[in-house]
Amino acid sequence: MSWQVYVQLSLMMLLQFAVWGAWSPVLAARLLGPLKMSGKQTGWIYGTLYIGCIISPLIAGQIADRWVATEYFLAGAHLAGGILLLASARQRRFTLLFAIMLLYALAFAPTLALVNSLMFAHLTDPANQSFGVLLWGTVGWAVAGLALTFWRRLKGSGEGADCLVLAGALSLAMGLYCLTLPHTPPPGRAGDVLPFLKAVSLLSDPNFLIFLIVAFLLATQLQFFFLGTAPYLSELGVPGRSIPAVMTIAQVAQLVATVLLAFYTSDIRGRIGFVGIFSIGIAMWLVMYAVYALAPRRVLVILSQALHGLAYTFFIWAGFVYVNEVAPQDIRGSAQALYTVVLFGFGFFLGTQFTGIVMDKLKTPEGGFRWRQLFLVPCAMTMICLVVLAALFRG
Repeated sequence: MSWQVYVQLSLMMLLQFAVWGAWSPVLAARLLGPLKMSGKQTGWIYGTLYIGCIISPLIAGQIADRWVATEYFLAGAHLAGGILLLASARQRRFTLLFAIMLLYALAFAPTLALVNSLMFAHLTDPANQSFGVLLWGTVGWAVAGLALTFWRRLKGSGEGADCLVLAGALSLAMGLYCLTLPHTPPPGRAGDVLPFLKAVSLLSDPNFLIFLIVAFLLATQLQFFFLGTAPYLSELGVPGRSIPAVMTIAQVAQLVATVLLAFYTSDIRGRIGFVGIFSIGIAMWLVMYAVYALAPRRVLVILSQALHGLAYTFFIWAGFVYVNEVAPQDIRGSAQALYTVVLFGFGFFLGTQFTGIVMDKLKTPEGGFRWRQLFLVPCAMTMICLVVLAALFRG
């Protein structure tokens, strides 16, 4: 892999996750706060992305695996997404905001899988080179959070619509940049068996099936982090303008973990394999939720953000590498899409609904939440995931 290609892929990954990182960690504070939406409504707004992840990726994987160059598909999706994000920043009513965010999700969701399939297509040694590119996604998420914090310190946070404006601008920039990416033509032939059907056939491998089941269950519980952390930090006394910066601690830790895997992938996999890497990730989430529920001190909760970053790298990032290795070359785009559908689609969508319902049930008359009981729920489920993976998955 040449340095030119490495820089191109790295900047692609940085912009991809800067778009998502600009709004996802903090939009819940706007919805639950100034806009006075319920936990269930907040769950539906966040759930739009996951509905998109159910509908779009397999269709997009089919298109990119058979008919359209991946970089052109990415460009169109991000340009459309940028316009929709800017429109969403002007909405205050649930119905209109939900409709626009759903359209945005249908455009953005397939890009989560396709940036990975494009990256893997241009790596000469994917198993050892991928983390060196993926780490820039972590940088992008952190940069977006820090940029939003800087803006709020200068202008004030207002009602929080600035996160959608920033995301929209970044999405437009990403759309234009995609036109400069290395050409990635469809790897298959138009007359072949539909790629997503071949991707689904991977479920006949018991290890792959267990991996997807655990990924699904973990994704449902991650919404307690995404929907609960911002209001929880606020209740613990962290100023609203500082919450984006506090949550970037996760990205700093994720960056460290990704760099570690980038340089020592072969050694780590030789010693503990994918089962060890995935188990470390799940254990980190378990400890984080235990801190949230059982040690509700501001300093400890802030420091525990690092555990999410570590877990994300050791499970979700490593999961993309695992999928790339087990999938045949001509359906890797659709295999990545299948993982995206299970994780970001069904898992995150059902997780937002479940989390929203639990948050409404545990809401106090004063408008707060019974945080200990709330975070004990993902504690229990994450423990189950760790036991199932350690017992049944062999990599």
